[in-house]
Amino acid sequence: MRYLPGEPQHGFNQPDRIADYEARNFLFSVRAGVATVTLNRPDRKNPLTFESYAELRGLFRAMASAEDVHAVVITGAGENFCSGGDVHEIIGPLTKLDMPGLLAFTRMTGDVVKAMRACSQPVIAAVDGVCAGAGAILAMAADIRMGTARSKTAFLFTRVGLAGCDMGACALLPRLIGQGRASELLYTGRALGGEEAERWGFFNRLCAPGDLLAQALSLAADLAAGPTFAHGMTKKMLQQEWNMGVDEAIEAEAQAQAICMMTNDFHRAYHAFVGKQKPTFEGN
Repeated sequence: MRYLPGEPQHGFNQPDRIADYEARNFLFSVRAGVATVTLNRPDRKNPLTFESYAELRGLFRAMASAEDVHAVVITGAGENFCSGGDVHEIIGPLTKLDMPGLLAFTRMTGDVVKAMRACSQPVIAAVDGVCAGAGAILAMAADIRMGTARSKTAFLFTRVGLAGCDMGACALLPRLIGQGRASELLYTGRALGGEEAERWGFFNRLCAPGDLLAQALSLAADLAAGPTFAHGMTKKMLQQEWNMGVDEAIEAEAQAQAICMMTNDFHRAYHAFVGKQKPTFEGN
């Protein structure tokens, strides 16, 4: 599968089905409703390039209308997640851009996070080894993070003379681990070990390195087999309610839940319960 007119770099021929999409800058596969995105430059600890940023943005935007994907796992090849922006292919060229060019780049990278947060599917990051810079941002932008004791997560921006406010870090990270802890990481750029990351709430759980991807895929399969319309509503409300007061949030949830009560999955669950059976959800 290749490209739509108007999207020459990362289009999709059938926006409602992307299982056959042929990624160019990473590995991509779909099995039983679970999409797996694997950053695949293990010799360099899976750094990002201009092209991989753009393709990730296009892929997650396409997830919004993908009927064949119900959960997503993002991981890295080899023993590392992602070392951030490629020093030679991104950092070097950035030093030669003017302000409009730099702003276009920073907005594009931020759009990757927006697309990950906006897609209806739960996104699970399976993090081993190095998870640094923009790689740490990708993990942060996921809904659930699974790591290993040997993982090292670092928001390195200050180490290269930049601010910690990159791709939404100052908004998202404090919500995950608290303002004080986020401030420490964003000011110092120090690495957060796996066990500390779990204690701080950055990782939902730790796995043995050899079991990490299997456990992430198992969780994704469980989510994909669940009420996917309702999962999408949960994700939407988790995102939207950050900007709501409590009363406004309660009303928004009342409306969201009433919509879910109109789905066939809700009725399937009721009839399965009455019949003492396990419900089979179909996402509608």
